[in-house]
Amino acid sequence: MNSNIITDKNIIFFDGVCTICNSFVDFLISRDKSGKLYFASLQGKTASSTLSASDLKNIDTVIYIKDGKTYYRSDAALLAISSLNGLWKSVLIFRVVPKFIRDRVYNFIAKNRYKWFGKRDACRMPTESEGSQILA
Repeated sequence: MNSNIITDKNIIFFDGVCTICNSFVDFLISRDKSGKLYFASLQGKTASSTLSASDLKNIDTVIYIKDGKTYYRSDAALLAISSLNGLWKSVLIFRVVPKFIRDRVYNFIAKNRYKWFGKRDACRMPTESEGSQILA
């Protein structure tokens, strides 16, 4: 990671042109009533100033920085969902499944995501109400 990492925000980095990735962001934003999650495209300025060069090359994974620690793939997705209020914390039960199995499934979906779900022509643009949660 770069030395100028944003550590005071919980940031989810996602592939900005991936349809399923954008649906995941929509899911989280609509349920994050406290506004504690922030989102940044892996193709954007925040990612380039925050993530390592190897992270920027690998746009087929969601990356979640929480409390200054970086999580990838299934851990990132599960921890992001569990940060929502209410019963969403129960998704952490899936962490009993060994990480190598969870990540194998994650990688299979990620490898086929454009073929199965499509690809956008441009990165996701925030709505007016989401503006403060979507980082450049």
